[in-house]
Amino acid sequence: MVQTVTQTERPPGPRRPVEAVLLDFHGTVAQVEEPARWLAKALDACGAQLEGPKATILLDRLLTAGRAGGPVPNRIPPRLAEVWANRDLYGYAHREAYAGLAATVDTGVDGLAEALYDRVTLADGWVAYADTVPVLQALKDAGVPTALVSNIGFDIRPMCDELGFGHLITEWVLSYELGRCKPERAVFTHACRALGVPEERALMVGDSAADGGAVTAGLQTMLLPASPPGAVHGLAAILDLITPV
Repeated sequence: MVQTVTQTERPPGPRRPVEAVLLDFHGTVAQVEEPARWLAKALDACGAQLEGPKATILLDRLLTAGRAGGPVPNRIPPRLAEVWANRDLYGYAHREAYAGLAATVDTGVDGLAEALYDRVTLADGWVAYADTVPVLQALKDAGVPTALVSNIGFDIRPMCDELGFGHLITEWVLSYELGRCKPERAVFTHACRALGVPEERALMVGDSAADGGAVTAGLQTMLLPASPPGAVHGLAAILDLITPV
């Protein structure tokens, strides 16, 4: 059962009891920084500045090429095809894929492609949604275990600690550690085993078709549309679902 909700709607009943919650990372509990800030911070790290129309044009070109955290590129250069395919399975591939995409844009700034990639590995390059910590704390207080289930090529635990919610996560299921990516059924069954709950008593919360793949493992699934960084994302809907029927 896949349920898609907005920030004001709530999933309808009847429903199965929820004893554990799986959550995606990007677009579900946190969002990447605004694009203009992304570029400005990377330029600053390179000791460069760019303003006005030149900055706008460069940012548009970089976003079209593809950015870690989105948007995804429309075309992958052949030389990056292999690392792109493996970007969520190996740390080197994740870096080479996204830094490589940025490097296809002639920026005129030495080291900018790497600096742009580095932003996605820093807590400063992300913003937790306004309701992430309150909802995760409420789940912890209610005794409901959680798993962060992410297709990612590096360890996001320290980042989540800095963002203020790492200590509220029970288990971590990261694709580069597991060797599998959503929407593979095995990812969700692994998370449920780690939490000690049957799949039919778990809820997957995400924002993409990959997260929706949890239905193949028997989980209830709720997809929330993307929200801007720092917004109230509608995560309170989770608390409605763990309320006894």
